[in-house]
Amino acid sequence: MILASGAVAVLDLQSVSAWYGPARALFDVSLRVEAGEMVVLQGLNGAGKSTLLKSIIGLADRASGTITWDGADITHWPSYRRAQAGLGYVAEDRRLFGALTVRENLHLAARGDVARREREVLELFPPLAGFMGRPASHTSGGEQQMVAIARTLMTSPRLLLLDEPCEGIAPLLVVAIRDALLHLKAQGMPMLVAEQNRILADRADRVVTLVSGRVGA
Repeated sequence: MILASGAVAVLDLQSVSAWYGPARALFDVSLRVEAGEMVVLQGLNGAGKSTLLKSIIGLADRASGTITWDGADITHWPSYRRAQAGLGYVAEDRRLFGALTVRENLHLAARGDVARREREVLELFPPLAGFMGRPASHTSGGEQQMVAIARTLMTSPRLLLLDEPCEGIAPLLVVAIRDALLHLKAQGMPMLVAEQNRILADRADRVVTLVSGRVGA
């Protein structure tokens, strides 16, 4: 089972704002992700979806407000500590090591029983089995997205933050990624997913719309 064992955890954001240099990108955003929920962030380009995810994982240039995870105030924690606490982040640009093989990318992130985690992600993404020895840079965009999600799952996360996981990839692989994420949801994995389309929104527990950095009505 992909989902790491542990106590039920909740992600809670209160009045989170964020800036890129002098420009304010988020305005007092408050939301919660309850145990087992899939919450989808919708909004146009520039609405603040990516900035909100970066603020949660600790990668925003500057942020304010309060972020609570699993009962702890993580507002001032560095990003690596948030990841160690169970927040798994999949960036829009995937951030793979292109010169390394798919297997090497997965193993770099692994925690715990590496062989077991690898079996689990291959069950979730069967196409990966065919190119584990291939450099990550020699795979398609959709395949790289699978690798990026699988690599995050190798860290044994208890919540996933996904930035546009189905954007700009072949329709067949979009379906595979959607189905994999819905399988994780069925296992109880909570997720906060940023997307512009409705591939996942129609199956989400809640949809939160951002408009110009604010939660829409």
